[in-house]
Amino acid sequence: MVTQRNTWQRERVRDALAGARGFVSAQSLHAALRDDNTGIGLATVYRALAGLAASGEADSLQSPEGEALYRACSMTGHHHHLICRSCGLTIEIEATAVEQWARETAARHGFRDAEHVVDIFGLCESCAAKQS
Repeated sequence: MVTQRNTWQRERVRDALAGARGFVSAQSLHAALRDDNTGIGLATVYRALAGLAASGEADSLQSPEGEALYRACSMTGHHHHLICRSCGLTIEIEATAVEQWARETAARHGFRDAEHVVDIFGLCESCAAKQS
């Protein structure tokens, strides 16, 4: 694993990510940092987020629209997410049944060392109540 230097820019990105609610794009995080007059460029934000994701300090996923999104990771190890499409609320979950299904499906087809990503998008209880 490649280790990134701990620069003040990376620390600012880490702090901004920790303060964000749910998953955010690099562009929206950059906009927040720009509004704070940090002088941190978009390319630096992308590099910092990639490094945080690689080190396990941030989760990364692809939105239903195909955009890369990030959030500060509070759970170590492999896990999944429930994500509200409306407000961005994210809950980290374990999914034992999914893990077993993935192993069995891979093995049944002769695959070894298989990996998977499962994120569930929906409406949280609060957002669903607002829509009713």
